[in-house]
Amino acid sequence: MKKIFLQFCLVLFATAAFSQAGHVMQGIGAINMSMGGASTAQPLDISGALQWNPATISTFDNTIFKFDIGLFFSSPELSSSIPEGMMWPADAFGPGSPASPPVSGTTLDDRGVSPMPAVAMVWGKEGRKHTFGASIFGISGFGVSFPQETNLPMDASGNPNPDWDPNNSNPITYPQSMNGFGHVKSDYMLVQIGFTWAYNITENLSFGLEPTFNYATLELMPNPTANPSMTAGYPSTNKASATGFGGQVGLFFDSQTGFKIGASYKTRQYFSDFEFENTYLDNSTGTNSFRMDYPAIFSIGIGYSVQAVDIAVDYRFVDYQNAAGFAESGWTQTASVAGFGWQNTNIVSAGIQFNSVERLPIRIGYTYSSNPIEDELAFFNIPAPAIINNAVQIGLSYDVASRFSVDAAYHHGFSGETSGQLLNPVAVTQSNPLGAVPGTSVSYTMSTDLIMVGFSYAFHKN
Repeated sequence: MKKIFLQFCLVLFATAAFSQAGHVMQGIGAINMSMGGASTAQPLDISGALQWNPATISTFDNTIFKFDIGLFFSSPELSSSIPEGMMWPADAFGPGSPASPPVSGTTLDDRGVSPMPAVAMVWGKEGRKHTFGASIFGISGFGVSFPQETNLPMDASGNPNPDWDPNNSNPITYPQSMNGFGHVKSDYMLVQIGFTWAYNITENLSFGLEPTFNYATLELMPNPTANPSMTAGYPSTNKASATGFGGQVGLFFDSQTGFKIGASYKTRQYFSDFEFENTYLDNSTGTNSFRMDYPAIFSIGIGYSVQAVDIAVDYRFVDYQNAAGFAESGWTQTASVAGFGWQNTNIVSAGIQFNSVERLPIRIGYTYSSNPIEDELAFFNIPAPAIINNAVQIGLSYDVASRFSVDAAYHHGFSGETSGQLLNPVAVTQSNPLGAVPGTSVSYTMSTDLIMVGFSYAFHKN
């Protein structure tokens, strides 16, 4: 059985290279997702237990296999504007032309649907102190595809465009030859493999330990982490990969009277550098490297169970300010971007499962996450705007047989607007360290939807 599981992981690993958008995934699998991701002290399924608190797998006394697959839909919108009188690009209207009118526009993402697989297995035995688990999850990612603006102030030959509508023209997605970014595309994913051991210290208290191994890919177009060319702007890149490692520890206390408490700490996941092979607009080439770690996460949760309901509430602290790639911000001396500049975030997850219908538990969940992107750094985060402040979930399971069940969940997430000014490294001064361009704006919003199904199978009572 272990050999079959590992072979299945390899197949999934290849598939997961095309997995989800988003950042820190709020939940893993249909059951955990429908509980808002809350699982640190309420292990309703093995996927949520393995992801958020390795100690909680001690509650499972079967050999259990679980597989989930979801379809993720995101709808980011990117907007920008420049004030009246600003030439964007310079001389776009020809020498001696009058100052331009105000220009503004919004671009919709055309990325499409992303699959989200997850697979887990636990080996437990009633009466034994040791429980083991293994998992492969897509735990983080982001991706956008904002097309290049076609409603331009001039045509390809440099002639003024009489049909140009400045009220429906997004300057940040103008071609790079016209001081925009052109087609903005990003694709990042992180797959994590974990091997878990849990030990029952007492009848009520358990400890868990999980070493983690990670694989990530990143593609950026244009690549702001590379040095720009004075004549050919920022380059496009290949899809680079990196590997990383870390771990997770946890404690779980079950009072046996319904109340439970748990805590876990997932260390920073230390990654190798992404090595980019860059191609500029003039077909010249170059290379650069960029490191992006996964942040440390501290989770604490409480749970309460009676026959009719199971309740879970989790709090998480995500330490972006000590993770390479997220901690750094601003421009380098060569006008490349140093990093995303994220603040630490706070996440609250809550869920309730109703057990009143035999063999058909129904769940409702909610998740809140603070926004790690400060307004002044909104410009640097255009490739990664997937910040969901609020999310609601519903889900259910059906026990087909004593050993087999199917699960389903639906998620809807939405965010407020993140907005700031357009930034230009040429405008950097001691009093304007980010090079903010007065009167300009850049903003983005996002909503997400997820449909997920899964199944679990308990092989036998050990």
